[in-house]
Amino acid sequence: MQSEYDVIVIGGGPAGYAAAIRAAQLGLKTACIDKRLDAKGKPAFGGTCLNVGCIPSKTLLDISHKFVDARDKFSSLGINVADPSIDIAKMQKQKQQVVGRLVRGISGLFKSAGVDALPGTGTLHSGPGVEYAPHDGDSSRLSAANVILAPGSVPVELEKIPLTENAIVDSTGALEFSEPPARLGIIGAGIIGLELGSVWGRLGSEVCLLEAMDEFLPMLDQEIAGQAKKLFARQGMDIRLGARVLGADVGKDGVALEFSDATGTHTQTFDRVIVAVGRRPYTQDLLSPNCGVVPDERGFIAVDDDCSTGVPHVFAVGDAVRGPMLAHKATHEGVMVVERIAGHKPSVNYDCIPNVIYTHPEIAWIGLSEEEARGRGLDTEVGRFPFVANGRALASSEAEGQVKVITDAASERICGVTAMGPSASELIAEAAIAMEFDASAEDLGLTVFAHPTLSEALHEAALDAFGAAIHMPSSR
Repeated sequence: MQSEYDVIVIGGGPAGYAAAIRAAQLGLKTACIDKRLDAKGKPAFGGTCLNVGCIPSKTLLDISHKFVDARDKFSSLGINVADPSIDIAKMQKQKQQVVGRLVRGISGLFKSAGVDALPGTGTLHSGPGVEYAPHDGDSSRLSAANVILAPGSVPVELEKIPLTENAIVDSTGALEFSEPPARLGIIGAGIIGLELGSVWGRLGSEVCLLEAMDEFLPMLDQEIAGQAKKLFARQGMDIRLGARVLGADVGKDGVALEFSDATGTHTQTFDRVIVAVGRRPYTQDLLSPNCGVVPDERGFIAVDDDCSTGVPHVFAVGDAVRGPMLAHKATHEGVMVVERIAGHKPSVNYDCIPNVIYTHPEIAWIGLSEEEARGRGLDTEVGRFPFVANGRALASSEAEGQVKVITDAASERICGVTAMGPSASELIAEAAIAMEFDASAEDLGLTVFAHPTLSEALHEAALDAFGAAIHMPSSR
């Protein structure tokens, strides 16, 4: 380990490890400090996303969906599977194998790029300098020409609903259940709550989500949100809006949650409760009093469009700064910062960041919803295409949902796309490319899409935006 670097990154999640690798590729002497250890006490670079978030949750979502297909759908397709069962221990083992392989992959990438991986904690000081405290030794002072703060985030905790072992857990604990709780309560019906509810609901839990807000998925196009709520209800999820949790009593019969809604105050008992009400920046021990960087009352670090903190040569990226708490947003910010340090001029287009909910069907969106577009005073044209009219979706028995394209009527430029249906997380990338190149609905309409593919739903929705859809009557 050296004591002087061109770049020191504090945090080894998607923002931090990507920034460190790109900095080393650009010839900058780089170190990445991260405190996470795995269950065996070994360094586990990759942050929340890889270790206890995106990757493990998608592994469980995929396994649980395969189980439901085998149990409920295969026989109708002519595939006879007698009484399929789920082995939760093997499922959890597979999850850990996936996580372990990717963690080792980051270590390998660090070695090949020449990044110094420093397990432990890092604290920013003036200079800029960093106090590095390894897990197994004395702390030391490192100097750097540039410091990138990428501390990530942690689940929000509720003061009235304290976490209690084997009873009330956060999203991390919900990934570790050894069996499906018979009665599962989830506080929060956002992305995390819906995904975790999907996993354990498929495996046998009776799932109830208590959401304080009166709108379901308010950040989503509300036409699609309404359709999604009905689909989730058919899957067995009991979603209660306007339900504000007041307290919890953990007893021998389970967790009694007290909550209020439009009809009064109620108490319902669950075997386990998941608190899924969002995340907050993790800045503990990150900033010394003399470093010049001061987070706001919510813990966020203020930055400009280039992720500069205002303190010379100190940058902040990812969940600790403004914008959506998304791994891909964080990654691009980290890469942007080091490329600017190296003298390049990249930027992040915050209007073209895709969002995904990995339920089944998946929900993905980018840009403006119809409500947001009209709220900005745009005269909109809207194109829609249902997957029930898509040949590949029907052939795959995955025909729920639709694609919706929002355009500015004056220019026909695409200003937003929402998809609910099979492989929506992949389809939204096509919309992202189109919007990055400022495409119009006509541009997409003139593009040749392979047949039969799910992506044709996007093509037809774009055609429908100007009344030219081929495979359904125009919705205009």
